Amino acid sequence: MMSAVLETANEVQREAAVTAMKHFRSGLDVDLKSDESPVTAADLAIEFDARARIEARFPGHAILGEEYGAGDLTKDHIWVIDPIDGTRSFISGHPAFGFLLAYLESGHNQLSMVSMPALNEIFVGQAGQGATLNGTPISCSKKTDLSKAILYINEGEKLFADHPEIHKRLVKSGHTRRLAYDCYPHAMMAAGFVDCVVDYDLKPFDFLPLAGVIEAAGGTITDWQGNTLDFNSDGRVVSAATPELHRDLLDILSSNDPNA
Repeated sequence: MMSAVLETANEVQREAAVTAMKHFRSGLDVDLKSDESPVTAADLAIEFDARARIEARFPGHAILGEEYGAGDLTKDHIWVIDPIDGTRSFISGHPAFGFLLAYLESGHNQLSMVSMPALNEIFVGQAGQGATLNGTPISCSKKTDLSKAILYINEGEKLFADHPEIHKRLVKSGHTRRLAYDCYPHAMMAAGFVDCVVDYDLKPFDFLPLAGVIEAAGGTITDWQGNTLDFNSDGRVVSAATPELHRDLLDILSSNDPNA
């Protein structure tokens, strides 16, 4: 079963990369969804094709995707797709956009992929098999001291607007801080280049594929309360290379901020 899943996931990833790069920096039209987030023909085509291939191979499996919604999420076999994670990067010609894919059995992540088409990087996590970058094994760093850690803060302007006290503490934490967006900082953490990432306002198709790669690489990813991520999580996410960093970040995120 898993060999067929992996084969299908690889086929889907390759097709997604070809479609994304065909449209990247091409001046394609951009539409706005009801939440004012952008969507392009590339987003729609990638997810449509991915769904078609998965449904043809596994007709009894459910699929959750950003653009075409969710199937029956009570099923034992669920695929999760984000066709272009970082559409704002994609439409502005920035290469840090990704294709995200996860396969879950009975709620447990069995296979995840973070593909960065413009960077020619593919991060893969398999339960019990570890994580790889372009086929080479990767693992999270062993950093335990937050004051010496590389911390990425995603969605910084949203954090500042909604949780100013938390934002104030985060920008004073770590040894090196970077403000960023989307999947790539989490993938870089799985590869050992970044030590921790705080993220905000995500959806299951954003964080479930990341969780599979990070956990396979030996890291930890939860919500801001330390709970395991699932389809009902509130979108506030923290990932860390070690339990010590994770604990320290949870302390920072557990504030007296009235909006926390």
